[in-house]
Amino acid sequence: MADPKDWIGLSLLSGIGPAKLSRLFYDDWTPQRLLAQTDHSPFAISSENRTQLIDFVDQRGALWEQCCEVEASLTSLNARLLMPDSDDYPPLLRAAPDHPILLFVKGNVEALHLPMIALVGSRHASAGGLRHAYQFSKALTEAGFVVSSGLALGIDGEAHKAAVELQKPTIAVMGTGIDKVYPARHKGLAEAILASSGALVSELLPGAPPLAPHFPRRNRIISGLSTGVLVVEAAVKSGSLITARQALQQGREVFALPGSIDHPGSRGCHALIRQGATLVESMDHMVDELRGFLGGYRAFVDTAQQKTIQKRVSAIPTMEQAPLLEADLSELDASQQRVLQGIDYSHTFVEDICLNLSLAHDQLSTVLVELELFGWIESVAGGYRRIR
Repeated sequence: MADPKDWIGLSLLSGIGPAKLSRLFYDDWTPQRLLAQTDHSPFAISSENRTQLIDFVDQRGALWEQCCEVEASLTSLNARLLMPDSDDYPPLLRAAPDHPILLFVKGNVEALHLPMIALVGSRHASAGGLRHAYQFSKALTEAGFVVSSGLALGIDGEAHKAAVELQKPTIAVMGTGIDKVYPARHKGLAEAILASSGALVSELLPGAPPLAPHFPRRNRIISGLSTGVLVVEAAVKSGSLITARQALQQGREVFALPGSIDHPGSRGCHALIRQGATLVESMDHMVDELRGFLGGYRAFVDTAQQKTIQKRVSAIPTMEQAPLLEADLSELDASQQRVLQGIDYSHTFVEDICLNLSLAHDQLSTVLVELELFGWIESVAGGYRRIR
Protein backbone atom coordinates (compact mmCIF):
# COMPACT_ATOMS: atom_id res chain seq x y z
CA MET A 1 0.00 0.00 0.00
CA ALA A 2 1.03 3.60 -0.63
CA ASP A 3 2.59 5.61 2.18
CA PRO A 4 -0.05 8.26 2.97
CA LYS A 5 2.58 10.78 4.02
CA ASP A 6 4.09 10.70 0.50
CA TRP A 7 0.79 11.74 -1.05
CA ILE A 8 -0.03 14.33 1.57
CA GLY A 9 3.38 15.85 0.86
CA LEU A 10 2.86 15.84 -2.91
CA SER A 11 -0.59 17.42 -2.52
CA LEU A 12 1.02 20.34 -0.69
CA LEU A 13 3.40 21.19 -3.52
CA SER A 14 2.60 24.13 -5.77
CA GLY A 15 0.96 23.14 -9.04
CA ILE A 16 -0.34 19.79 -7.76
CA GLY A 17 -4.14 19.74 -7.89
CA PRO A 18 -6.53 16.75 -7.54
CA ALA A 19 -6.21 15.68 -11.19
CA LYS A 20 -2.41 15.75 -11.25
CA LEU A 21 -2.21 14.04 -7.87
CA SER A 22 -4.37 11.25 -9.25
CA ARG A 23 -2.08 10.80 -12.28
CA LEU A 24 0.97 10.73 -10.02
CA PHE A 25 -0.65 8.18 -7.71
CA TYR A 26 -1.78 5.74 -10.39
CA ASP A 27 1.52 5.94 -12.24
CA ASP A 28 3.34 5.40 -8.92
CA TRP A 29 5.31 8.66 -9.04
CA THR A 30 6.37 8.75 -5.40
CA PRO A 31 8.61 11.58 -4.12
CA GLN A 32 11.61 9.25 -4.40
CA ARG A 33 10.82 8.37 -8.02
CA LEU A 34 10.20 12.00 -8.96
CA LEU A 35 13.63 12.94 -7.63
CA ALA A 36 15.26 10.10 -9.56
CA GLN A 37 13.59 10.90 -12.90
CA THR A 38 15.46 11.82 -16.05
CA ASP A 39 14.85 14.82 -18.29
CA HIS A 40 12.58 12.65 -20.45
CA SER A 41 10.21 11.69 -17.64
CA PRO A 42 6.56 12.77 -18.05
CA PHE A 43 6.31 14.66 -14.75
CA ALA A 44 8.68 17.58 -14.62
CA ILE A 45 8.98 19.32 -11.26
CA SER A 46 10.09 22.86 -10.57
CA SER A 47 13.37 23.59 -8.84
CA GLU A 48 11.42 24.85 -5.81
CA ASN A 49 9.42 21.62 -5.56
CA ARG A 50 12.57 19.55 -6.07
CA THR A 51 14.28 21.30 -3.14
CA GLN A 52 11.26 20.65 -0.93
CA LEU A 53 11.12 16.99 -1.97
CA ILE A 54 14.80 16.46 -1.24
CA ASP A 55 14.26 17.67 2.31
CA PHE A 56 11.02 15.67 2.55
CA VAL A 57 12.72 12.39 1.58
CA ASP A 58 15.36 13.13 4.22
CA GLN A 59 12.51 13.66 6.73
CA ARG A 60 13.24 17.30 7.41
CA GLY A 61 12.14 20.74 6.26
CA ALA A 62 8.82 22.60 6.12
CA LEU A 63 7.02 20.08 3.89
CA TRP A 64 7.89 17.17 6.16
CA GLU A 65 6.75 19.15 9.22
CA GLN A 66 3.43 19.97 7.55
CA CYS A 67 2.81 16.28 6.89
CA CYS A 68 3.61 15.45 10.51
CA GLU A 69 1.16 18.13 11.61
CA VAL A 70 -1.56 16.58 9.42
CA GLU A 71 -0.95 13.16 10.95
CA ALA A 72 -1.04 14.66 14.45
CA SER A 73 -4.33 16.42 13.62
CA LEU A 74 -5.89 13.16 12.42
CA THR A 75 -4.87 11.46 15.65
CA SER A 76 -6.30 14.25 17.80
CA LEU A 77 -9.53 14.27 15.77
CA ASN A 78 -9.81 10.47 15.93
CA ALA A 79 -10.05 10.57 12.13
CA ARG A 80 -8.62 8.49 9.31
CA LEU A 81 -7.12 9.01 5.88
CA LEU A 82 -8.37 6.57 3.26
CA MET A 83 -6.62 6.09 -0.07
CA PRO A 84 -7.85 4.22 -3.17
CA ASP A 85 -5.65 1.20 -2.50
CA SER A 86 -7.26 0.68 0.92
CA ASP A 87 -10.03 -1.88 1.43
CA ASP A 88 -11.86 0.75 3.48
CA TYR A 89 -12.04 3.22 0.57
CA PRO A 90 -15.70 3.36 -0.63
CA PRO A 91 -15.98 1.10 -3.71
CA LEU A 92 -18.58 3.24 -5.49
CA LEU A 93 -16.47 6.36 -5.10
CA ARG A 94 -13.36 4.52 -6.28
CA ALA A 95 -15.22 3.54 -9.45
CA ALA A 96 -15.84 7.21 -10.30
CA PRO A 97 -13.17 8.44 -12.75
CA ASP A 98 -12.53 11.64 -10.76
CA HIS A 99 -12.34 10.17 -7.25
CA PRO A 100 -10.04 11.87 -4.72
CA ILE A 101 -6.73 10.30 -3.76
CA LEU A 102 -6.95 11.66 -0.20
CA LEU A 103 -10.22 11.02 1.65
CA PHE A 104 -10.35 12.12 5.27
CA VAL A 105 -13.07 10.51 7.37
CA LYS A 106 -14.22 11.21 10.91
CA GLY A 107 -16.78 8.81 12.29
CA ASN A 108 -18.12 5.47 11.11
CA VAL A 109 -16.09 4.32 8.08
CA GLU A 110 -18.37 1.31 7.63
CA ALA A 111 -21.26 3.64 6.79
CA LEU A 112 -19.42 4.55 3.58
CA HIS A 113 -19.96 0.98 2.36
CA LEU A 114 -23.73 0.98 2.81
CA PRO A 115 -26.20 1.75 -0.01
CA MET A 116 -26.25 5.52 -0.26
CA ILE A 117 -28.47 8.15 -1.86
CA ALA A 118 -27.45 11.80 -2.13
CA LEU A 119 -30.10 14.39 -1.36
CA VAL A 120 -29.20 17.94 -2.39
CA GLY A 121 -30.86 21.28 -3.05
CA SER A 122 -30.96 24.97 -2.42
CA ARG A 123 -29.50 26.73 0.61
CA HIS A 124 -32.42 29.17 0.34
CA ALA A 125 -35.17 26.60 0.06
CA SER A 126 -38.87 27.29 0.49
CA ALA A 127 -40.82 25.90 3.43
CA GLY A 128 -42.21 23.24 1.10
CA GLY A 129 -38.74 22.32 -0.14
CA LEU A 130 -37.46 21.92 3.41
CA ARG A 131 -40.45 19.76 4.28
CA HIS A 132 -39.93 17.56 1.23
CA ALA A 133 -36.21 17.18 1.96
CA TYR A 134 -36.96 16.01 5.49
CA GLN A 135 -39.73 13.64 4.42
CA PHE A 136 -37.82 12.07 1.56
CA SER A 137 -34.70 11.65 3.68
CA LYS A 138 -36.75 9.99 6.40
CA ALA A 139 -38.40 7.62 3.91
CA LEU A 140 -35.09 6.69 2.26
CA THR A 141 -33.44 6.13 5.63
CA GLU A 142 -36.29 3.93 6.82
CA ALA A 143 -36.04 1.97 3.54
CA GLY A 144 -32.43 1.05 4.34
CA PHE A 145 -30.42 3.72 2.54
CA VAL A 146 -27.82 6.06 3.97
CA VAL A 147 -28.52 9.65 2.95
CA SER A 148 -25.51 11.78 1.99
CA SER A 149 -25.43 15.53 1.56
CA GLY A 150 -23.20 18.57 1.99
CA LEU A 151 -23.97 19.85 5.53
CA ALA A 152 -25.07 23.20 4.06
CA LEU A 153 -28.03 25.28 5.17
CA GLY A 154 -31.41 24.54 3.66
CA ILE A 155 -32.06 21.22 1.91
CA ASP A 156 -28.77 19.60 3.02
CA GLY A 157 -29.40 20.31 6.69
CA GLU A 158 -32.93 18.91 6.60
CA ALA A 159 -31.70 15.75 4.86
CA HIS A 160 -29.15 15.13 7.62
CA LYS A 161 -31.61 16.01 10.42
CA ALA A 162 -34.14 13.39 9.33
CA ALA A 163 -31.56 10.60 9.55
CA VAL A 164 -30.17 11.87 12.85
CA GLU A 165 -33.64 11.97 14.44
CA LEU A 166 -34.07 8.33 13.43
CA GLN A 167 -30.65 7.66 14.99
CA LYS A 168 -29.44 6.29 11.67
CA PRO A 169 -26.14 7.05 9.89
CA THR A 170 -25.88 9.90 7.40
CA ILE A 171 -22.79 11.12 5.52
CA ALA A 172 -21.81 14.81 5.39
CA VAL A 173 -19.32 15.69 2.65
CA MET A 174 -17.62 18.94 3.58
CA GLY A 175 -16.09 21.80 1.62
CA THR A 176 -13.64 22.36 4.49
CA GLY A 177 -11.27 20.24 6.52
CA ILE A 178 -13.14 17.77 8.73
CA ASP A 179 -12.22 19.89 11.76
CA LYS A 180 -13.88 23.03 10.35
CA VAL A 181 -17.68 22.79 10.36
CA TYR A 182 -19.28 25.22 7.93
CA PRO A 183 -21.67 26.87 8.45
CA ALA A 184 -20.79 27.25 12.14
CA ARG A 185 -24.45 26.92 13.17
CA HIS A 186 -24.31 23.29 11.99
CA LYS A 187 -21.66 22.32 14.53
CA GLY A 188 -24.33 20.68 16.68
CA LEU A 189 -25.69 18.84 13.63
CA ALA A 190 -22.19 17.57 12.79
CA GLU A 191 -21.82 16.24 16.34
CA ALA A 192 -25.24 14.57 16.09
CA ILE A 193 -24.21 12.92 12.80
CA LEU A 194 -21.19 11.38 14.52
CA ALA A 195 -23.29 10.33 17.51
CA SER A 196 -25.73 8.48 15.21
CA SER A 197 -22.97 6.37 13.58
CA GLY A 198 -22.59 8.66 10.58
CA ALA A 199 -19.43 10.26 9.23
CA LEU A 200 -17.90 13.55 8.16
CA VAL A 201 -15.93 13.29 4.92
CA SER A 202 -13.56 15.65 3.08
CA GLU A 203 -10.73 15.50 0.56
CA LEU A 204 -9.27 18.68 2.06
CA LEU A 205 -6.51 18.67 4.65
CA PRO A 206 -7.47 19.41 8.27
CA GLY A 207 -7.66 23.14 8.82
CA ALA A 208 -8.78 23.94 5.26
CA PRO A 209 -11.18 26.95 5.35
CA PRO A 210 -14.52 27.28 3.50
CA LEU A 211 -13.20 28.77 0.25
CA ALA A 212 -15.56 29.10 -2.73
CA PRO A 213 -13.63 26.69 -5.05
CA HIS A 214 -13.84 23.91 -2.45
CA PHE A 215 -17.59 23.40 -2.74
CA PRO A 216 -17.90 22.48 -6.44
CA ARG A 217 -15.05 20.01 -5.86
CA ARG A 218 -16.81 18.33 -2.96
CA ASN A 219 -19.98 17.85 -5.03
CA ARG A 220 -18.34 15.11 -7.13
CA ILE A 221 -17.68 13.20 -3.89
CA ILE A 222 -21.31 13.49 -2.81
CA SER A 223 -22.45 11.98 -6.10
CA GLY A 224 -19.55 9.52 -6.32
CA LEU A 225 -20.40 7.97 -2.96
CA SER A 226 -24.02 7.44 -3.97
CA THR A 227 -25.95 5.15 -6.28
CA GLY A 228 -28.28 8.01 -7.08
CA VAL A 229 -28.88 11.72 -6.49
CA LEU A 230 -32.21 13.32 -5.61
CA VAL A 231 -32.45 17.07 -6.29
CA VAL A 232 -35.26 18.59 -4.24
CA GLU A 233 -35.11 22.28 -5.09
CA ALA A 234 -32.48 24.13 -7.11
CA ALA A 235 -31.91 27.14 -9.33
CA VAL A 236 -30.71 26.64 -12.91
CA LYS A 237 -27.22 27.78 -11.93
CA SER A 238 -26.47 26.09 -8.62
CA GLY A 239 -24.18 23.67 -6.86
CA SER A 240 -26.98 21.11 -6.79
CA LEU A 241 -27.09 20.97 -10.57
CA ILE A 242 -23.32 20.61 -10.63
CA THR A 243 -23.76 17.57 -8.38
CA ALA A 244 -26.44 16.19 -10.70
CA ARG A 245 -24.28 16.66 -13.81
CA GLN A 246 -21.35 14.98 -12.10
CA ALA A 247 -23.63 12.11 -11.08
CA LEU A 248 -24.59 11.58 -14.72
CA GLN A 249 -20.92 11.62 -15.76
CA GLN A 250 -20.22 9.01 -13.06
CA GLY A 251 -23.02 6.77 -14.31
CA ARG A 252 -25.33 7.40 -11.36
CA GLU A 253 -29.11 7.75 -11.40
CA VAL A 254 -30.51 11.28 -11.09
CA PHE A 255 -33.95 12.01 -9.65
CA ALA A 256 -35.69 15.38 -9.49
CA LEU A 257 -38.69 16.66 -7.58
CA PRO A 258 -40.94 18.91 -9.71
CA GLY A 259 -42.42 22.11 -8.36
CA SER A 260 -44.41 25.18 -9.27
CA ILE A 261 -43.47 26.84 -12.56
CA ASP A 262 -43.64 30.17 -10.70
CA HIS A 263 -40.98 29.21 -8.17
CA PRO A 264 -37.33 29.91 -9.24
CA GLY A 265 -36.18 26.98 -7.10
CA SER A 266 -38.11 24.57 -9.32
CA ARG A 267 -36.41 25.56 -12.57
CA GLY A 268 -33.26 23.54 -11.95
CA CYS A 269 -35.28 20.40 -11.24
CA HIS A 270 -37.43 20.96 -14.33
CA ALA A 271 -34.29 21.38 -16.44
CA LEU A 272 -32.96 18.07 -15.12
CA ILE A 273 -36.25 16.31 -15.92
CA ARG A 274 -36.12 17.66 -19.49
CA GLN A 275 -32.59 16.26 -19.74
CA GLY A 276 -33.70 12.77 -18.68
CA ALA A 277 -33.70 12.76 -14.88
CA THR A 278 -36.38 10.59 -13.29
CA LEU A 279 -39.37 12.64 -12.16
CA VAL A 280 -40.30 11.76 -8.57
CA GLU A 281 -43.88 12.37 -7.47
CA SER A 282 -43.97 10.63 -4.09
CA MET A 283 -41.74 9.02 -1.49
CA ASP A 284 -43.11 5.59 -2.42
CA HIS A 285 -42.22 6.26 -6.05
CA MET A 286 -38.65 7.12 -5.08
CA VAL A 287 -38.22 4.07 -2.86
CA ASP A 288 -39.72 1.77 -5.50
CA GLU A 289 -37.31 3.12 -8.12
CA LEU A 290 -34.37 2.35 -5.83
CA ARG A 291 -35.27 -1.12 -4.59
CA GLY A 292 -33.10 -2.67 -7.26
CA PHE A 293 -30.07 -0.79 -5.96
CA LEU A 294 -30.75 -1.96 -2.43
CA GLY A 295 -31.04 -5.54 -3.62
CA GLY A 296 -27.73 -5.20 -5.43
CA TYR A 297 -26.01 -4.02 -2.31
CA ARG A 298 -27.46 -6.84 -0.26
CA ALA A 299 -26.30 -9.36 -2.85
CA PHE A 300 -22.86 -7.78 -2.74
CA VAL A 301 -22.73 -8.09 1.05
CA ASP A 302 -23.93 -11.70 0.92
CA THR A 303 -21.33 -12.56 -1.72
CA ALA A 304 -18.54 -10.92 0.28
CA GLN A 305 -19.54 -12.83 3.40
CA GLN A 306 -19.69 -16.10 1.47
CA LYS A 307 -16.24 -15.47 0.00
CA THR A 308 -14.84 -14.93 3.49
CA ILE A 309 -16.31 -18.24 4.65
CA GLN A 310 -14.94 -20.07 1.60
CA LYS A 311 -11.47 -18.64 2.15
CA ARG A 312 -11.48 -19.98 5.70
CA VAL A 313 -12.40 -23.46 4.47
CA SER A 314 -10.10 -23.62 1.47
CA ALA A 315 -8.03 -21.20 -0.55
CA ILE A 316 -8.49 -23.24 -3.75
CA PRO A 317 -11.91 -24.21 -5.13
CA THR A 318 -12.45 -27.90 -5.77
CA MET A 319 -13.45 -29.28 -9.17
CA GLU A 320 -16.98 -29.73 -7.83
CA GLN A 321 -17.19 -25.99 -7.08
CA ALA A 322 -15.99 -24.83 -10.49
CA PRO A 323 -19.25 -25.61 -12.41
CA LEU A 324 -21.16 -23.59 -9.79
CA LEU A 325 -18.95 -20.56 -10.37
CA GLU A 326 -19.41 -20.88 -14.12
CA ALA A 327 -23.19 -21.20 -13.79
CA ASP A 328 -23.30 -17.91 -11.87
CA LEU A 329 -22.59 -16.09 -15.14
CA SER A 330 -26.27 -16.49 -15.97
CA GLU A 331 -26.96 -13.81 -13.33
CA LEU A 332 -25.21 -11.22 -15.53
CA ASP A 333 -26.63 -9.48 -18.56
CA ALA A 334 -24.81 -9.39 -21.90
CA SER A 335 -22.93 -6.13 -21.26
CA GLN A 336 -21.81 -7.29 -17.81
CA GLN A 337 -20.54 -10.60 -19.20
CA ARG A 338 -18.71 -8.79 -22.02
CA VAL A 339 -16.91 -6.47 -19.62
CA LEU A 340 -16.13 -9.33 -17.23
CA GLN A 341 -14.47 -11.30 -20.02
CA GLY A 342 -12.19 -8.33 -20.66
CA ILE A 343 -10.84 -8.31 -17.09
CA ASP A 344 -7.93 -10.55 -16.14
CA TYR A 345 -7.52 -12.40 -12.85
CA SER A 346 -4.26 -10.54 -12.21
CA HIS A 347 -4.78 -6.89 -13.18
CA THR A 348 -6.40 -4.90 -16.00
CA PHE A 349 -6.21 -1.12 -16.33
CA VAL A 350 -9.46 0.79 -16.89
CA GLU A 351 -7.97 2.42 -19.99
CA ASP A 352 -7.24 -1.01 -21.48
CA ILE A 353 -10.81 -2.17 -20.83
CA CYS A 354 -12.17 0.96 -22.57
CA LEU A 355 -9.83 0.44 -25.53
CA ASN A 356 -10.36 -3.29 -25.95
CA LEU A 357 -14.16 -3.16 -25.64
CA SER A 358 -14.67 0.20 -27.39
CA LEU A 359 -16.87 1.49 -24.57
CA ALA A 360 -17.35 5.06 -23.36
CA HIS A 361 -15.89 5.70 -19.90
CA ASP A 362 -19.25 6.58 -18.29
CA GLN A 363 -20.94 3.47 -19.73
CA LEU A 364 -18.05 1.29 -18.57
CA SER A 365 -18.06 2.82 -15.08
CA THR A 366 -21.68 1.79 -14.56
CA VAL A 367 -20.98 -1.85 -15.49
CA LEU A 368 -17.80 -1.95 -13.38
CA VAL A 369 -19.73 -0.75 -10.33
CA GLU A 370 -22.34 -3.46 -10.90
CA LEU A 371 -19.70 -6.20 -11.25
CA GLU A 372 -17.91 -5.02 -8.12
CA LEU A 373 -21.13 -4.82 -6.11
CA PHE A 374 -21.98 -8.41 -7.09
CA GLY A 375 -18.52 -9.64 -6.13
CA TRP A 376 -17.12 -10.52 -9.56
CA ILE A 377 -14.25 -8.04 -9.58
CA GLU A 378 -12.33 -5.89 -7.14
CA SER A 379 -10.66 -2.54 -7.60
CA VAL A 380 -6.87 -2.35 -7.63
CA ALA A 381 -4.53 0.56 -8.40
CA GLY A 382 -5.62 2.07 -11.71
CA GLY A 383 -7.95 -0.76 -12.67
CA TYR A 384 -9.64 -4.02 -11.68
CA ARG A 385 -8.99 -7.72 -11.37
CA ARG A 386 -11.43 -10.59 -11.60
CA ILE A 387 -11.90 -12.54 -8.38
CA ARG A 388 -14.30 -15.28 -9.48
